[in-house]
Amino acid sequence: MSNHALENAAHALREARCAMAFTGAGISVESGIPPFRGPGGIWSIYDPEKFEKGYFKRHPEEVWPLLKKIFYDSFGRAKPNAAHLALAELEQADKLAGIVTQNIDSLHQAAGSQVVHEYHGSTRRMQCMQCRTYFDADAISLDTLPPRCPSCGGLLKPDFVFFGEGVASDVHYAATDLAKQSDVCLVIGTGGQVVPAGRIPYIVKNRGGVIIEINLSDTGYTYTTSDYFLEGKAGAMVSKLVRCVLG
Repeated sequence: MSNHALENAAHALREARCAMAFTGAGISVESGIPPFRGPGGIWSIYDPEKFEKGYFKRHPEEVWPLLKKIFYDSFGRAKPNAAHLALAELEQADKLAGIVTQNIDSLHQAAGSQVVHEYHGSTRRMQCMQCRTYFDADAISLDTLPPRCPSCGGLLKPDFVFFGEGVASDVHYAATDLAKQSDVCLVIGTGGQVVPAGRIPYIVKNRGGVIIEINLSDTGYTYTTSDYFLEGKAGAMVSKLVRCVLG
């Protein structure tokens, strides 16, 4: 990556009328959370079909121990890294209007970001599949699995999007609305393979916006959509960019 690309990307962010970030699994890898796809990813270890909504409803006693192991034991220990903190700093300086994230780890909020649209939901909440009540995950004991609803005894499900389940319409509209308002989009740690989430940067691009991509290697965005490609780890690259923007 040339300093030229970094300086131009920083200039675009500094001059932006409204900038947003679109983040994926790659931003959380340095926090110890494995990606879902690729070598060593969660889906190379566990069968994704177990996390299909219909399968979960039929076999909660089989799926819940996996959910606990993957999403509560490991995610629960994760802390925000330099990339999450740098984005929060950018927002505090009024240089970032908000974040659309595909991640369900809530590390953006833990870093201090205020406007975060969790496109695929979050591990922080659970919902009863019977009475539809939401609960804070911290208030639910996972000592006995599957956990039951404190109100009606129904089956609890983590409030993130399973396979075969639609994205919540309010989150989709909020994310799309932010993209329509933005003239700069920072794409970090994602190649946009998961749709409809992966279409978000295209909304910005199609309206004449600038795309700044930060990834370990080139992606589907790199040659078709990105104006600036900053290659490297999210922690180092986002920090460098934010230092350039804020001085």
